[in-house]
Amino acid sequence: MTAPEPTFPPTQAPQPTTGGRQGYLRIATEEAFATPEILKLWLGLLDDPTFDDPGFRSLWSFYGTATAERPRFVLQSLQDLGEGRLAAMDKAGIDRAILSLTSPGAQPLRKDIAKQQATLANDQLAQACKRHPDRFSGLTAVAPQDPEYSAREIERGKNELGFHGVIINSHTQGEYLDDPKFWPIFEAAQALDTPIYLHPNTAPKNFIQPMLEAGLDGAIWGFAVETGTHLLRLITKGVFDRFPRLKMVVGHLGEALPFWMYRLDYMHGATVRSGRYEAMKPIECRPSEYLKRNVWVTTSGMAWAPAIMFCRDVLGPDRVLYAMDYPYEYLVDEVRWQDDLPLTTAEKKQFYQTNAETVFGLPKGDA
Repeated sequence: MTAPEPTFPPTQAPQPTTGGRQGYLRIATEEAFATPEILKLWLGLLDDPTFDDPGFRSLWSFYGTATAERPRFVLQSLQDLGEGRLAAMDKAGIDRAILSLTSPGAQPLRKDIAKQQATLANDQLAQACKRHPDRFSGLTAVAPQDPEYSAREIERGKNELGFHGVIINSHTQGEYLDDPKFWPIFEAAQALDTPIYLHPNTAPKNFIQPMLEAGLDGAIWGFAVETGTHLLRLITKGVFDRFPRLKMVVGHLGEALPFWMYRLDYMHGATVRSGRYEAMKPIECRPSEYLKRNVWVTTSGMAWAPAIMFCRDVLGPDRVLYAMDYPYEYLVDEVRWQDDLPLTTAEKKQFYQTNAETVFGLPKGDA
């Protein structure tokens, strides 16, 4: 089965190829996989009448049981850590994929099962990276339900499995990482200088209903709202003051926060001065400064030149990285469009290759 490709205006760019002949390698930084074991558990949750997560049900009743071409392609491709995925990368000119356990990961599961599944996913991903060391790199999956386990798994992921970061699929059963009980995760990530990729999840049940009623709960809008809110909570609750060297990577061009930086700074300052909310205390920097200091954004699902160039302008060219969002979004023309960005070859190399090598600590490529 091949990915369905929508019809868009034609591009004059050539078919992308791997190997760096254009002057840079393409490293895709938000590429999803799932183990058969965790998929079975997720589908089992759909059959459990006591499992009360309408966002999860909306998302995985579609990808897990729908018969249309796109969800079938996604479900099949998530489980492929071999030749099918490599062929898709070759077709799109992707030299290396940074792979991570897809949303919601182990996070909706019971704590003991979640730890088992995160460990299993990490072991399976490590084997895939070992089989294809020049094409695959990995991020460590965790079970935030047990922060101490997660901290140990982050250390194992880096020191034993050779992974280059951590994947956390936003909230864990409605709880957000600004709660101090989760801070062992941040302590481990900062100490090991390993970035955390904060990936979207469907919003929790006390947040999702207006979006769900309009069909806006998923990638079209709800993911950005939920994950942007999560990142903003980390900023305004002072997490980056406590962990100033923490590296956070966020997809979809920062889940809209870069476009709000002026208003975030203005209204945050005004709200703190007003004393309106007990939860909003003074922090050391303006919100925009944390976005420029602690956050990197990727272009997953956002292959739109004006938005990419805006983020490069307001965050800095060293803060914007390429991502595809395979297999949820797989369109070869999106690679062509980003090849056509109004950048020099050296700037494209930074965008596609060296920013990822720097942030994730990848081996340096030859292009």
